[in-house]
Amino acid sequence: MCCDAPRIRPRRFPPEDARLAIYQAGLDTGQASFETTAPSWEDFTAGKLPHLRYVAADAETGEVVGWIAASPVPTRPVYAGVVERSVYVHPGCQAHGIGRALLTAFIAAAEACGVWTIQSGVFPENAASLSLHQALGFRVVGTRERVGRHHGVWRDVLLIERRSTAVGR
Repeated sequence: MCCDAPRIRPRRFPPEDARLAIYQAGLDTGQASFETTAPSWEDFTAGKLPHLRYVAADAETGEVVGWIAASPVPTRPVYAGVVERSVYVHPGCQAHGIGRALLTAFIAAAEACGVWTIQSGVFPENAASLSLHQALGFRVVGTRERVGRHHGVWRDVLLIERRSTAVGR
């Protein structure tokens, strides 16, 4: 099922079942989000920018193995070049470069449409995600301490961002 050279497809999401399965698997780890249950397809897509959605598919089978999407930050015009990203990879396909391929394609696409800052929140315990993001130019800009309860435990969230070297300078 997993591939080392995924095809990255823009502007398409996997069928609802594939997206829900990958997202829910990430939520089930307890390290991906404060969310515990994937939202409905309608709620999920309503919060995502249509031009910054990508999937990774196995080059041989076409099976979706990961996805990345952007949500807008506040709608004030001053933040027009800032987005928040979400990236999820099927648990059986992690550590095969799929997250890196998705995030690399996403960064290029975001810059092509004028995004100068990509931001996200990551649990400090999610070392793999932090390592991937740092390798692609993200940096920790702060810590929100005990910002929310997750499965009955207060959790910190690291705020990370990547500032474009090509846009917004």
